[in-house]
Amino acid sequence: MNVQFPRLLRPLWGKVIWRKDPSSKVIYLTFDDGPVPEVTSLVLNMLDEHKVKATFFCVGDNVQKHPETFAQVMDRGHEVGNHTFNHLKGFSISDEEYYDNIDKAAGLIDSKLFRPPYGRITRRQINELKTKYKIIMWDVITHDYNRNLSPETIMRTIKRYSRNGSIVVFHDSIKAKENVLAVLPLAIEYWKNKGYTFGVLD
Repeated sequence: MNVQFPRLLRPLWGKVIWRKDPSSKVIYLTFDDGPVPEVTSLVLNMLDEHKVKATFFCVGDNVQKHPETFAQVMDRGHEVGNHTFNHLKGFSISDEEYYDNIDKAAGLIDSKLFRPPYGRITRRQINELKTKYKIIMWDVITHDYNRNLSPETIMRTIKRYSRNGSIVVFHDSIKAKENVLAVLPLAIEYWKNKGYTFGVLD
């Protein structure tokens, strides 16, 4: 299970962001694939309870279906990013289809942040998109969408791999609901106890 993309291979992706300042004791929480009312609203409540802000990489189709939930994300002071309109893999379609899908999402999501679904993006696509976006990858992916993983297993991953400047991926999706709601408060308390603060991407 690939939790942390190998450090030596990261430069091959060119100008994308995997991790923020390693000298600062800050964690950057991110949530992919929403907004989904049944999950996103509960995640927002948890973040409010712990006074933590995060960055939500939204799927345009979900924004279109659930504008009220998307508005909640914005109204509560979180940052948002583009995650394509249809959650597409850049590897699987033509460049023009990919860019058009991102542009379609951009009509609903006003942001200069972009995260490629699955991390699947070509070097050529990166070179094109970096003229308009900061391309955000991750330092730690929790795999909370994997229903074969227990919250305890995910927490062990978080404790082992998170570090100064880590960009951590959770998912506010139906598939991840059980795990993200179980793990998120535990993870926040763990990081706080270790002296971390929380930042949003910009």
